[in-house]
Amino acid sequence: MKSLMSLWSRLAAEAADQCCTSATRDIDTVTRRVEHEGLSFLTITLPDLGKAVQKWLDQGHVDINSSFRVGRGGSLPLFLGGFFCRVFDRSSGSLLDEPCTDSIQAIRQLTLMFGKMEKACSPARQSAAVRNFVKCEQEVRSLDLSPAELAEFKSMSSVLFAKVFSLMDRDVYYGRLVPKHGPGSTADGLSGNGKYHQSVWTNRLEAVLPAGEHLLVNWREYRRLQDVDFLEPGQETPVKVKLVPKTLKTPRVIAMEPTCMQYVQQALYRSFLEHYKEDDLLPKLIGFDDQVPNQELARLGSLDQRTATLDLSDASDRVSNQLVRTMLSDFPHLHAAVDASRSRRAELPTGEVIRLSKFASMGSALCFPIEAMVFTTLIFIGIQRSLNESLCRKRIHQLSDSVRVYGDDLIVPVDQVTSIVRILEHFGARVGTSKSFWTGKFRESCGREYFNGHDVSIVRVRQDFPARWQDATEVESLSSLRNQLYMSGYWKTARYLDGKLEKLLTWFPTIHPGSSVLGRVSLLDYQVDRMHPRLHSPLVKGYVVESKPPRDPLDGPDALLKCLLKLDTDTWLRGQVPWYPSDSSVPAREHEHPWDSPPMVSSEHLERSGRPKSSSMKLRWGSPY
Repeated sequence: MKSLMSLWSRLAAEAADQCCTSATRDIDTVTRRVEHEGLSFLTITLPDLGKAVQKWLDQGHVDINSSFRVGRGGSLPLFLGGFFCRVFDRSSGSLLDEPCTDSIQAIRQLTLMFGKMEKACSPARQSAAVRNFVKCEQEVRSLDLSPAELAEFKSMSSVLFAKVFSLMDRDVYYGRLVPKHGPGSTADGLSGNGKYHQSVWTNRLEAVLPAGEHLLVNWREYRRLQDVDFLEPGQETPVKVKLVPKTLKTPRVIAMEPTCMQYVQQALYRSFLEHYKEDDLLPKLIGFDDQVPNQELARLGSLDQRTATLDLSDASDRVSNQLVRTMLSDFPHLHAAVDASRSRRAELPTGEVIRLSKFASMGSALCFPIEAMVFTTLIFIGIQRSLNESLCRKRIHQLSDSVRVYGDDLIVPVDQVTSIVRILEHFGARVGTSKSFWTGKFRESCGREYFNGHDVSIVRVRQDFPARWQDATEVESLSSLRNQLYMSGYWKTARYLDGKLEKLLTWFPTIHPGSSVLGRVSLLDYQVDRMHPRLHSPLVKGYVVESKPPRDPLDGPDALLKCLLKLDTDTWLRGQVPWYPSDSSVPAREHEHPWDSPPMVSSEHLERSGRPKSSSMKLRWGSPY
């Protein structure tokens, strides 16, 4: 607590110097309130003020915030008043014609910097999160859509995704799906390499994706199917709802899928990505691995006010399975595969098991792509109704420069935003009004914030300060925080953190961005301790954070299956296309056999697998850039 307070005080003083004001009283206020309210003032109360300020920037005037007193005869909060009066008029509370963008960034930095610390919240807040999860499920179940509305949704989704769905449907029909296991935890608790010795399959999966073709390395091992337990729908393992640290205000709710379900979901996701990338329209509208297009559209929207940024609350938990079934109804093989790989029940942290009406929670490999497709469809239904015209694919191409979807971060045209919000909420989504902007010159998307074209993004504190150098995660986080503050122009605060890190680490060299060595980033020069004896490149001595997957040996047919699956996956990642069966209905495509190139396989993947349980720091020589 003392270290966090000291950090806030130094940052406030430096920000005040940059904005030609004073933060002395603000520091006294924070010190006094932290003594009485504790850490929650920094992590909950201040971020609530920061979110309110963002809304004030959007609507153009200040509203009352009950947590902070207002000055006599004015409407601005006394707290951070020196910054506020450079952004808003002191008497009326209206946004100035030319507000100080440095003061806007300073207000946001000083109020929001502790808002996303990765700390476990109180049991009462955890219970509230579980109740909200159940409430979302009840609201999705009660969603009442008319046949005409479902027909409109199906028609629009066909315009957007029919080509991709048709190719995925063929993949399922011809057995082209290549499944894989991920490193994460599953509902049945199998280890990383232990997942390749599956002994559970479901009858729903068997009807579409037979176990013999996906669990066996070849049909010589068919006797192993005798050890596989095929479960009826009522016997299937439910997803396990878990709470993971997000903020002190609320935890993140995820759901761990059973191993067999996740295995097939990954295959369908890979098939989708393959055909999505080949489409001439969808990569312009939907992003999965690059947030920069969303951020650039948000910047442009803050300049010309042509695009709005929308944020959805509980996005994945509010996508109805009814909409997904409607979207896929014309593609029977794909529809059957997606439905078979969807878990129908969830086990809550209390032990209660409930039936799911949502498509899937966060944790399913198909959650992210499916929700993106559903939201994209709803956006264009809203645009279609606003323009009062039927949208064809050519017309959607013309609108693609003002629409972008990345999960629950949506960019939409301002002219149609009211209609889009109405449609999203009518079909079950919940637009977060505190994080959605379209009235003023403030925009936020995918972690970047802009006001009138100026980047006013902030640096966030993620971890507590480390107490000793062996706390590798905290040390790495503090080093990253120092470097981000340096790159943001807070050089005095960065120098203060240098002192903290130098007390912890014997070696803390000067480096350039991109170095794997923990050190102080500098734009002026980097430190050189010696030259590499063979490569004659500069080297610097410092600590490097290492983490190893847990030991989990795998051998026999299961090891061969893993190698072949990795071979096929790595071949696909290189852009090669696996073999299609010779059939006149299948388009001819160039291909290479996956064994034509060496696989990208870690040398220890059969000995170690899964997510590392801990990390450590090693002192070694490394490149300073």
